[in-house]
Amino acid sequence: MKGLLFTFFFVTFSQVLIGQIYPIPESEPDTTKYMENVPKGFTEIPHFTFGSGIGILSADSLYSFNLRFRVQNRAGVMFSENDPTEIEARVRRLRLRFDGFVFNPKIFYVVQLSFTRGDMDWDNTDFANIVRDAMIFYKPHPKLQLGFGQTKLPGNRQRVNSSGDLQFVDRSIVNAGLNVDRDFGFQAAYTENIFNNFYTVIRGALTSGEGRNITSTGTGLAYTGRVEFLPFGLFERFGDYFEGDLMREQTPKLSSGFTYSYNNNTLRTGGQIGLSLFEPRDMTTVGTDWLLKYKGISITAEMLYRTSPNPLTFDASGDVRFIYTGLGQNYQAGYVFPSNYEIAGRYSRMSASGEVAELHPNVRHFTLGLTKYIKGHRLKVQTDFTYEVRSFETRENPGNHFIGRFQVELGI
Repeated sequence: MKGLLFTFFFVTFSQVLIGQIYPIPESEPDTTKYMENVPKGFTEIPHFTFGSGIGILSADSLYSFNLRFRVQNRAGVMFSENDPTEIEARVRRLRLRFDGFVFNPKIFYVVQLSFTRGDMDWDNTDFANIVRDAMIFYKPHPKLQLGFGQTKLPGNRQRVNSSGDLQFVDRSIVNAGLNVDRDFGFQAAYTENIFNNFYTVIRGALTSGEGRNITSTGTGLAYTGRVEFLPFGLFERFGDYFEGDLMREQTPKLSSGFTYSYNNNTLRTGGQIGLSLFEPRDMTTVGTDWLLKYKGISITAEMLYRTSPNPLTFDASGDVRFIYTGLGQNYQAGYVFPSNYEIAGRYSRMSASGEVAELHPNVRHFTLGLTKYIKGHRLKVQTDFTYEVRSFETRENPGNHFIGRFQVELGI
């Protein structure tokens, strides 16, 4: 009964929040661009637009459709004691995205599909997990946005950022180990201008807790909330949702975010991602992140901490699967030169806690990256080099590695 009351309160509270909507990358299309490009007296043929993808507006203006794609081709090598131990050569990501509105710009949708093995979570799910996003949004009021379907949860900043908008070849080990990823359920978001140029962004989600494309789940749900503070005003072109200061902010811009997620009776090692646990478990993830941009300089700090009252699960033969518990820290900084080259550095650390510390090593990454932005994040060439240090507190260290990666990203 207590859980039902909490769920009812959460949904009701999310839907009565009123404020100016702050657009979310990969979630909310700019539907006004379709209407602005419709010629006067236009009634007989569809209208096409070419900007962020290829757009089509029906002759009667009752629906719109926008098509985009992107591809990441990657090559990499890992060295251990000067000998290559692993070579990576693959299409890391290949995605199609569709967005638009139906009958009314207040009712809009986002669909995103993935077509590579690593992007479909094949190794954990044993099936082609193609659908990444399938969201229906409704704006009953210009200041309120509601969503129902499957998409990213309002988690840590690096996860909310698109994988196509990064200043390194990929996200950090902290995000890989502790993010809350995608899920199915209800979401709400709004922005409030508190005073002068001080804004706050609030988001909430009530979801299944089991991740993408699950046909059934247990009785537990996931409750996720995030609040962001922007004391110096909004970023140019929502620059707090892509890495690197490509807009070269003319005044300092700061965003601080705080995230909380509780997943009740989750069935997977990472909550919404990972292998299946042998028994359901509860897990809590909290985090904070800070972003500063000014005249080509970007500085980011992010910390995530996960706990579980009983993280280990065992099968009849004694095999163990566990929820990773511990602290993750990620710090990165970069500078975009006027030539649109960017040099960036990153330090990441994963520190396991409790019983998990005996099963999983602590990991540190020291990374240096170089990016050439040819057309912003839509067309760029990237390379980075990482020194990886792994260590146990009570066991022999498993050894260190050098990792080098090269990637070309292209999209519309």
